Amino acid sequence: MKIRRWSVGVIAATLLVSGLAACDSSATDSSSTGSSPESAVPADPKAALVASTKGLADGNFTFTIAADSMTGKGTLHKPSNSAQMTMNMGGEDFTMDFDLIQIQPDTWVKVDLGDLFAGVPGMEAFKDKYQHLDAAKASEAKSLDVFKEGTDPADAAAMFEALTDVQKTGEGAYSGTFDLSTVQDSIAADEDLLKALGDRAKAIPFSAKLDAEGRLTELVMSVPAAGEIKAQDFKVTYADYGAATAVQKPPADQVVEASEQTYEMFK
Repeated sequence: MKIRRWSVGVIAATLLVSGLAACDSSATDSSSTGSSPESAVPADPKAALVASTKGLADGNFTFTIAADSMTGKGTLHKPSNSAQMTMNMGGEDFTMDFDLIQIQPDTWVKVDLGDLFAGVPGMEAFKDKYQHLDAAKASEAKSLDVFKEGTDPADAAAMFEALTDVQKTGEGAYSGTFDLSTVQDSIAADEDLLKALGDRAKAIPFSAKLDAEGRLTELVMSVPAAGEIKAQDFKVTYADYGAATAVQKPPADQVVEASEQTYEMFK
């Protein structure tokens, strides 16, 4: 499994073993930037869903992600070229807490592998620290570049282009199926999973919700069991369109320079 390329190594490792502070409610009412009147929402269900992702391209929103063995939340603030994503992942034998902050060109990561830290030489010293990555050395760590592959963590636009069936089920509510095999950077488009799913990947059930202005606020994908991965839902929510806040650097006393193991982990 993966969430774009900026966290592929972290997510894939966790799901095979088994969203920032909560959104300010006062901000959601004021997020009118780039909005469209309700009457402008396309009547055709597919067109409405495709149009609902346009606000994500602006890179100014917050999001949450939840699956069977993973929860996360984050913010994208393209006006300041900053972003943050925190994840908590794991199963019975493995846990990981991950915090990524990017304020271009700088990146900081904090990783807690729980008991696994004891088996990685030198890593215990970094358990409670943000590791600062040198921009030149981190150029090969493409999975840590939030903005390189686009700003939507689930690549909802590609999913909606791959719809095989869709219907409107209520005001701002939709459901149907899409062809996951055609989506390259989705939260659920891991190569191994697609291989295990086979033809079933061509009809993955989903539900989606849009706000009154036609912007995507929730996407739930129901992925069937495949191989060692059990059936589960992947839920992504979006909020604070046009009203996210710039991410701040971690406190200086919590920062150390990244270890070689960290650069290797995210190549």
